[in-house]
Order: sequence, then C-alpha cells, then structure tokens
Amino acid sequence: MKRREFLGKCAHTTLAASAAGALQPAPAGAKTVGANETVRVGWIGCGGRGFHVAGAMRQVPGVEIVAVCDVYEPHAEKARHWVGPSATAYGDFRRVLDRRDVDVVLVAPPDHWHAIPTILACQAGKDVYVEKPLAHNVAEGRATVEAARQYDRVVETGTQQRSAAHFHRAREIIQGGELGEVRFVRIWNYSNLYPEGIGRADDSDPPPGLDWDFYLGPAPERPFNVKRFLWGFRYFWDYAGGVPTDWGTHRFDVMHLIMDVTAPTAVSASGGRFALDDAGEVPDVLQATFEYPGFVLSYECTLLSAFGTGGRTPGRQYYRSNGPDDRPNGIAFYGSNGTLLADRWGFEIMPELQPGRKASEQERYLPELFRMKREEESTPDSTALHVANFFDCIRSRRRPVADVELGHQASNVAHLANIAYKTGRKLRWNAQAERFVDDPQADRLLTRQAREPWQIVG
Repeated sequence: MKRREFLGKCAHTTLAASAAGALQPAPAGAKTVGANETVRVGWIGCGGRGFHVAGAMRQVPGVEIVAVCDVYEPHAEKARHWVGPSATAYGDFRRVLDRRDVDVVLVAPPDHWHAIPTILACQAGKDVYVEKPLAHNVAEGRATVEAARQYDRVVETGTQQRSAAHFHRAREIIQGGELGEVRFVRIWNYSNLYPEGIGRADDSDPPPGLDWDFYLGPAPERPFNVKRFLWGFRYFWDYAGGVPTDWGTHRFDVMHLIMDVTAPTAVSASGGRFALDDAGEVPDVLQATFEYPGFVLSYECTLLSAFGTGGRTPGRQYYRSNGPDDRPNGIAFYGSNGTLLADRWGFEIMPELQPGRKASEQERYLPELFRMKREEESTPDSTALHVANFFDCIRSRRRPVADVELGHQASNVAHLANIAYKTGRKLRWNAQAERFVDDPQADRLLTRQAREPWQIVG
C-alpha cells in the first residue's frame, strides 16, 4: 500500500471515531508555546486569502512560516518563494501535520476543505487559524468544535470583523439602549455579475501541477472544469454555499456580537438562479428571513445589482463601493431612536426625528430635532488585529476573539439560509440539538456524504 493511501485510510478511521465521540487524548507531541519561543506555522491553501492572512502572520514578532501546502503546485511554489528558504512546499496537507516542529496551522483552502484539515490538525496537537465559513455544513462544523475542545486547541475562525473596534462600539450603543427598541435588522451583500457571471467552459484535463482528485477530496467526483477551480468554487454546492457562506458569514458573526445572540429559532428563504447565464449553481437572488428572540433579521444577496441599500453620508467611504451611490454590503440596525448602518470600514447613526417634527437637509445636524445624537466611526481592515489576537492566545491558552464555537454559530446561519432555500419552506431550528424541528428531510441537508476516505460524520 502506498504511503498516501495508508494516510488516507488512517484519516478516515480517526475522523470517523471523532464523529462518534471517540476522540482520543491529545498526542504526546502536543505542546504549549512559551512566551519567548518562536511559533512555527504550516500554511495550507495558498490562494489569495491565504496570502493575505499569511502576510499578517509574518508581521507578528516571533512567528515563522516553515511549511506551505497546496494541491496546485504553482500556488505552493509561489508561496514557498514568497516565504523564503525557511519553508518547505508540500502537495498533501498531512505531510505538514506530520511535522513535529509545526505548532500552528493556517487553513485557507476552498470551503469544502476547511473542517477536515482543522480536525486533523487538532488531533496532531496543532493550534489552528481557519478561514470562514468554519465548515462546508453544520455537522462538520460541530465536529470541528468538538475536536478543538477535546484536544484543548486554540482554534480561531477568520471572521476578522469581530476584531474591529467599531463593531464593539455598535454593540455598546445597542446593548446600552441608545438606539432604542431594535426589532428589525437587515444584512445585504450585493454585486453585479450580469449577464455572463463566471462564464462557461468545457470539461478538460487539469492543468499541469494540479492534483484534481485531491482538490475534490470529500466532494463528489467530477471531471475537471476550470470554473470549479480557484475563485469559481464558491458558486457550486459541492464546495461552498454561494454568497451567504462567503460574505454573509462575516455579517452574521458581527450581528450576533452586536445583538448578543447565537442562533435563530426559524428561517425561510426565497430566490432562484434567474438571470445569469453561466456554469454556476447557487442562486443569483436570495432573500432569507430569520426569527431571533425579540427581533427579525432579513438577509438579502444578489449577483445582479451592486447598488445595495441604506443611506449614505457625503464624504464617507464604503466597503467595496465603486460609485457615488452604491452601498453593496452592510448591516442596518433599525431602532426606535435611530438607525445604525455599518460595514467593514465603520458605522454611522442616522437619528429618528422627534415625534411630530420635520427637518430639511440643512437641519439634519440640529440635535434638538432628533431622538439621539449622530455618531460616526471608521476602522481600517482588522485582519492584522485578528491574527495578533490568535498568537496572543496561543501563548496564553485563552480562547480567541473569534473562537471556533462563534465561527460555527455564524457559519450555521448561512447554512440554514441555503437549506431553507433548497427545501422551499419555513423551518424551525433547535439550536441546542442542532436539528430542525420535526423535519427529517431538512435534517439530511445538515451534512453530506463525503467521498472516502474523508467521511467525518455519519
């Protein structure tokens, strides 16, 4: 038996045991990194986001990247040259986990490969920074949380917006009652890919240097198609969940932070693939309504318009905005005293008028006309802060700001939206059991039948 086949069978055995609750104690090689020791990183998934996070890791004192891994050899070699002579390149992430000198693993491949390397890394005694969504589906996300807890590993989800100061200020405002009664929240992710979307391409042979079978991994066997590779993977159910699991997960996470909640109690969704003429599968329009204790969340995404929603303040910069009017991504908290509009770069409060009052454009800054004061705050990208928090927690053994459980909760919201869309009906959610109420058909969509040897849950 070849070494790779043997490792694959071992992975299947170990992961199946994990899913059944038979997790073993952490290996003897697992260690705690001392305050003055160098933290050595193994980097899995060397695409664009992986480079961005790895760049932030290299800026942290006492951190060294010693291994890079990608199933696409040109990506692995690019990363190796970028890191320098201290790094070794691999095509199989299990080779990285075999290295006893690797303390930490950065997991940044496509979504269908997030949970498996994270679980195996925990079992190998490594701490993990894993990109969002935490997992391809709810069941794999729960298995990831259990592995982190069983092996006492620091696992941070790459929902870096949770490290941005302006979202914590927004939490103070809303939890302190300044915004008044907040009973409706809206999240939106808009972009315009009309009319050709990601395009179409014929099936073909994989490009040189790509292990296509390993790229597919737990996903169904398919012939190579360039649209399923690199950034296009997000638009296929085999590998991801479209806009909700991509952009939505970030917004759901900070909405949970600000509203002090962890899960909805019900969800319904409508949408379809209405207009894009391309190879993708996920909806080009989706609207999901979530019921939370005490408020309703509306989530909207479209690939057919970049305008978005919400007002704009002259002179402010908005995340991913390309024109003078569009606001393609954001969160709005509608309070009885005002509306707080936020995106990755900051927030602004647009106050409600006092009862019976009116105001012209010129009077918008007269405080006596409004129920609360205006407030604005701007924050740069928070990836560096998020990464620094991760390494602080590796040394202190505290749970990070975006602990694996929080990443799981945020990812679940996106998964629930997609399940409600696929079933076409309103679903009630038991967050404690992580099952739908009296709906076995919907429950079947909480997991997947992964290809051998990568089946980690039943």
